[in-house]
Amino acid sequence: MTAEGQTWGRSYFHNTGGRALDAVLTMMGPAGRTVQIHCAVGAGDEPGLCETPREASAGARDDYSAVAEFAVPGDEGRLLLRSGSNSAAASGG
Repeated sequence: MTAEGQTWGRSYFHNTGGRALDAVLTMMGPAGRTVQIHCAVGAGDEPGLCETPREASAGARDDYSAVAEFAVPGDEGRLLLRSGSNSAAASGG
């Protein structure tokens, strides 16, 4: 996300599985800069939110990418979902 000269990552997850999940949101920017945040996503009807801190933008929007991972907490650590930004744009045609 970008606004007013700042860039940050945000992910939502609607957790209907009946137990809390662990989420990790990693945002990668220009010059190898990386920000990672860990979030707990509770079970319920409302989507859980995981958001990195806002930082001053250091390049073009296309210079950034993010990956969100959601897993079962504790020793199980089973990955349920991994989603990334900046998919390759479709070529004209």
